[in-house]
Amino acid sequence: MTEAPKRLHYAWVVALVSFFVLIAVAGVRSTAGVIIVPLEADTGWTVGTISVAVAINVMLYGLMGPFAAALMARFGTRNTVVCALGIMAVSCASTSLIRSPLQLYLTWGLGVGLGVGMVSMAFATMIATRWFHAKRGLVLGAMTGATATGQLIFLPSLAWLAERSGWRSVGLAVSLVAVVVAIPVMFFMRDHPESMGLRPFGAPPDEVIAPPSAGNPLGRAFGVLKRGLRNRDFLLVAGTFYVCGASTNGFIGTHFIKVCGDHGIPEVTAAGTLAFMGLFSLIGTTLAGWLSDRFAPGKLLFLFYGTRGLSLLILPFVIDRYGLPAISVFMVFFGLDWLATVGPNVRALTAALGKNDAPIAVGWIGVVHQMGAGTIALLAGIVRTNTLSYLGAFLFSGTLCLMAAMLALAIGRGRKRAERSDNPTSVPSASPRPVLA
Repeated sequence: MTEAPKRLHYAWVVALVSFFVLIAVAGVRSTAGVIIVPLEADTGWTVGTISVAVAINVMLYGLMGPFAAALMARFGTRNTVVCALGIMAVSCASTSLIRSPLQLYLTWGLGVGLGVGMVSMAFATMIATRWFHAKRGLVLGAMTGATATGQLIFLPSLAWLAERSGWRSVGLAVSLVAVVVAIPVMFFMRDHPESMGLRPFGAPPDEVIAPPSAGNPLGRAFGVLKRGLRNRDFLLVAGTFYVCGASTNGFIGTHFIKVCGDHGIPEVTAAGTLAFMGLFSLIGTTLAGWLSDRFAPGKLLFLFYGTRGLSLLILPFVIDRYGLPAISVFMVFFGLDWLATVGPNVRALTAALGKNDAPIAVGWIGVVHQMGAGTIALLAGIVRTNTLSYLGAFLFSGTLCLMAAMLALAIGRGRKRAERSDNPTSVPSASPRPVLA
């Protein structure tokens, strides 16, 4: 298989389409933080009641990850993504018709959770590992940063729409976005480079490319989990990623606009600051992807979790005195490492379990990530309902992040350099300054 010289490798087309898909998914997922306040005001439901739907949503987002990766491997990336966007479109449109908490749980919780869960971190990991040999960390960082870009684009506009036209219009708007973004997926997405007579971008001519697995998706997903549970690095990455989900999607992503409202900051302004954080998240995530090609994952994760924990512990004690300036500074620090953990985690899992298993392994740690997110989304809502304050949630989340920072230092230490006998595609242990292969 040869490639024409000086032509744009089709991997970049696939990466660009994937980037837009992830932006749209970020828009769907950011809706929760926007509608909590107007939904509470319109229906009289408590934050705790609404948070049940959010918890279902974020847990399903994680739970679907490993199975979605296996489905993509078995039935194709394009087919799986189009199906996911269709589920999102129908479920989001249905939220405009709800009249009871149960209907909220079924539409926003179950339906939207299943849809976004099929296009999660495992999707970005599969595109990066399948289409790129060189620049993999950078590409993965940029695609992960699409979540930040989605926040930057959607949060202020959705908050404005909710304020002008009511929260029911928000679901219709993001439903339309899901339909529109499905069009380029159908026309331009391809499943793997070999189907086009290409090699992954930057792959050396003599590298043997393992064929995509065609096994049973369910069996393959659980097979990777079984291998992961016997791997020390997988367990460490999963444990720290639980804290990542708890502190980002679960707490700040879900409750931050409500936190700002408690301190006299209008909803649209709060959404704007959250979008402002998205800008720094895009920068931080792309930079983290570049750094993950050069530095040990454990050291990077120690830095990311440590700074995140300190910012969470400090903010509640300065927000009343300094107001919006304090929030802006918090958004810079928190935003820079909001999704920065993904690149180092993918590199650690690729080194531990191999390139073919990495997307499904990322899906499984995504399950743990969203379990953390769902747990804290619910607990923070209960704390706010019972104490009329989010202080306890800030202190708990910040402490968890500092604990995760210490655990992260153990990732990669003592890993055997020999390839795993039960996984012939495993990548040997990395050298002090390795490049992700």
